Amino acid sequence: MIQRFIELGEGYSDLYELIDVAKRAEQRVLHFLALHSKVNERHVTSCAVVLTPTTLGDFQPIYICREGIPYPHEKPNERYRIFEETAQSLHKNVIELDVKSSVAFAETALYYQYLIGILRLNHHIPSLQ
Repeated sequence: MIQRFIELGEGYSDLYELIDVAKRAEQRVLHFLALHSKVNERHVTSCAVVLTPTTLGDFQPIYICREGIPYPHEKPNERYRIFEETAQSLHKNVIELDVKSSVAFAETALYYQYLIGILRLNHHIPSLQ
């Protein structure tokens, strides 16, 4: 199985694209994720949607808006509220995880490998088969 992050942006207007992807693929939505980290002494959140693997090709996409939303438990904000409401409307909970920031990695690809490992260890996505 191929599991890959597809970055839509940093969570400004692209968060609305993430929400639209989730609504259009409602039958495939597996999880809504809020990945909390700290970038330059600022707490931020990445919002992500995990879809079930495709039938053909066995590809599991994870759409993400990386580290652009203020940490919602310090500073409630409209973008995160909309993300939570979308999850509720699709009968899903938002899974919250504290993770390292992408700035801790030399390349974004390494950061996404790290996140895939965390999601596998926590059984939010299937392990390699």
